[in-house]
Amino acid sequence: MIGKIIKGIAGSYYVHVVHSGTYECKAKGIFRYKNIKPLVGDNVEIEILDEELKIGNITDISERDNELIRPAVANIDQALVVFALKSPMPNLNLLDRFLVMMETQNVETVICFNKLDLVSEEEIKELKTTYESAGYKVLFASANNGQGIDDVVRVIKDKTTAFAGPSGVGKSSILNAIMPMANSQTGDISKKIQRGKHTTRHTEIYNVEGNTYLMDTPGFSSMYVCECEKEELKQFFPEIYEYEGECRFNGCVHINEPDCKVKMKINEGVIGKSRYDNYVLLYNEIKDKKRY
Repeated sequence: MIGKIIKGIAGSYYVHVVHSGTYECKAKGIFRYKNIKPLVGDNVEIEILDEELKIGNITDISERDNELIRPAVANIDQALVVFALKSPMPNLNLLDRFLVMMETQNVETVICFNKLDLVSEEEIKELKTTYESAGYKVLFASANNGQGIDDVVRVIKDKTTAFAGPSGVGKSSILNAIMPMANSQTGDISKKIQRGKHTTRHTEIYNVEGNTYLMDTPGFSSMYVCECEKEELKQFFPEIYEYEGECRFNGCVHINEPDCKVKMKINEGVIGKSRYDNYVLLYNEIKDKKRY
């Protein structure tokens, strides 16, 4: 029987099998011998020891599509990052840091701006242009009146999605708006999120319905600095890396060099100014960090 690990506590792994429920499983000793530790998100094969008590053993772990370090989880199809358009104003520096983190881990990211009902068309257009030109899918929603929630539901369907976002942006409100369309098993998600940002908790994936899974991502840090070399940072800004090799100098980092194609594209409005400013800020942070 094939399922997905949705939670792991003290050597027990809870495996959700579509249409059958969740089984408490132990990992066979062979995994310890091979030095393989099952992760939340792993797709596994289990043998049933007791159907009534829902107890089994994990006998095989499928090859992972990806593996995140923070949090430790496998096979995430995408991240959905939620920011408010207003109250609070979107912290684009924090958003860009998150996008870089996901780029370094090769995870596709969808951006959802909540509180659509509080802003003008002009403000929406500017953010949409900035991030769509960077290659990201951008959604606009209002958990308050239900606008755009159908788009969120469509984006997460049949995928395993990491839900992220700083406090106060309405992440739990969006999850509450999804709940009526979801399986009753997820009724606790919003309560868990509302426990408070200082609560430490294990990583857990929730089955919404069928093959749709959500993972709440704790620990949304503003202190994240890319672990890469400063010269590599441009690879994680897709709209900047697109012009690699088109500048006057090979290896141009698009900061102080003359005849830089990237800076030309910023002046033309093709690359968002806020994105470039955050790139320069991160570049200098990495440079200063390496110096010390």
